[in-house]
Amino acid sequence: MACINDHWQSQVRQVAQGIRRRVMEHTVRNHGGYLSQACSAAEILATLYLRIMHLGKTEKALVPAPFAGVPGPDNSAAFTGALFNGPRGPEYDRFILSPSQYALVLYALLIETGRMDPAGLEQFNVDGFTVEMIGAEHSPGMEVMTGSLGQGLSQAAGIAMARRLKGESGKVWVFMSDGEWQSGQNWEALQAITHHKLDNIGIYVDVNGQQCDGAMCDVMAIEPFADRLTAFGARVYQVDGHNLDALVRPVLEPGCAGKPVIVLADTKPWQGIDILKKRYPKLHYVRFASGDEQAEYAGILQTML
Repeated sequence: MACINDHWQSQVRQVAQGIRRRVMEHTVRNHGGYLSQACSAAEILATLYLRIMHLGKTEKALVPAPFAGVPGPDNSAAFTGALFNGPRGPEYDRFILSPSQYALVLYALLIETGRMDPAGLEQFNVDGFTVEMIGAEHSPGMEVMTGSLGQGLSQAAGIAMARRLKGESGKVWVFMSDGEWQSGQNWEALQAITHHKLDNIGIYVDVNGQQCDGAMCDVMAIEPFADRLTAFGARVYQVDGHNLDALVRPVLEPGCAGKPVIVLADTKPWQGIDILKKRYPKLHYVRFASGDEQAEYAGILQTML
């Protein structure tokens, strides 16, 4: 676990608030954005980066480089966004962002933790740059293309297996959304993880009950979620996703050999920005219906500065 001083909770809260503020600012300025994801995931991601994961440090806040082409044997210039997570090493953890529509939230996190220069957000969704709206392997903080949805866990499992075979001590941490578990590929991946007893992988799930078509329970129910995951062989914890002690507690408890840890973090998709409640159950992406509505959000942003 990363070494943090006694004031780690205040640091995490500050970063989480910064994430919400930056994503809100982006949303107001660009007439839309993935705002509810910032509300629900801010504490989870901030806790992962500041308290749970053992990542190498970056020498300075990095400015994202322009797109250098897709990886391949004939493109030595290609790179991944993993460099924002510090140097590689057998002792360092690896981070996989599975739901790539959370990319804006990850960029805000990287800025708030001093890993990415704030100027990087000026490249957001601009042709020729890597700060993509839907993150890819070259986007800041990412190292694999996790697809439209539901492919990150499979790739994380492969990385965890390779790390075990190499005898590396670093773990693999995966951030997921609850909606991804409507996809069968994740259940196949979990089945492989538990079959191969990959206990060097940890999974945090943002259980905000939302997806692009509305409330998850109205689209495709996945309950009893925790029971299903347990039946597949995982060690499962269900916690308040905005409670910092609760988020950390599962990784402090004694491990269970051969079982991956899955933390189901129950969250509110309007946490910290209550005006989003008006949009329920369609909270996946904020688009302003009028200039007046945009101005209302801009007024709330002023209270967050």
